[in-house]
Amino acid sequence: MPDSVRQLDPRRWKALIFIALAQLMVVLDATIVNIALPSAQADLGISDGNRQWVITAYALAFGGLLLFGGRVADLWGRKRAFLIGLVGFAVASALGGIANNTGMLLGARALQGIFGALLAPAALSLLAVLFTEAKERAKAFGIFGAIAGGGAAIGLFLGGVLTEYLNWRWTFFVNIPFAAVAAAGAVFV
Repeated sequence: MPDSVRQLDPRRWKALIFIALAQLMVVLDATIVNIALPSAQADLGISDGNRQWVITAYALAFGGLLLFGGRVADLWGRKRAFLIGLVGFAVASALGGIANNTGMLLGARALQGIFGALLAPAALSLLAVLFTEAKERAKAFGIFGAIAGGGAAIGLFLGGVLTEYLNWRWTFFVNIPFAAVAAAGAVFV
């Protein structure tokens, strides 16, 4: 076999499941808290002026550090950056779930954005190196994009269900099992 022909990884489709799950978690978190925000505001005594920062802290950290996260993934390695992003996102979500004041909640949201900004580009670059054949790459990116696109809608629905039947804190705690499954998949697949 010539050196220019690369052997396709037989586990690439399994890896796609865990990569897409991680991306779902990042996108889901951008909207899931929107529905829970009035409950969190009442519970933690967040002022009307600070309420917007619960959403903005995540979006600003995520958007502002996305390119830097991609560069870090290049330097540290895709898989390592992916795992660090997952674990950090889960820890930040746990902190958001146990927040007992506005500052702690805003800090947790900013940390989620920071680790999401590391996780998202690492996930994309993993897809790019796992799927090298044009048709498979198109299919993999299509699946990835559909899951990421659907995550925003799922976040609104799930945020409503969790807030209604449990409480707003579960909109943060729900990320922990997602991250655990995706991290286990990343390690073993």
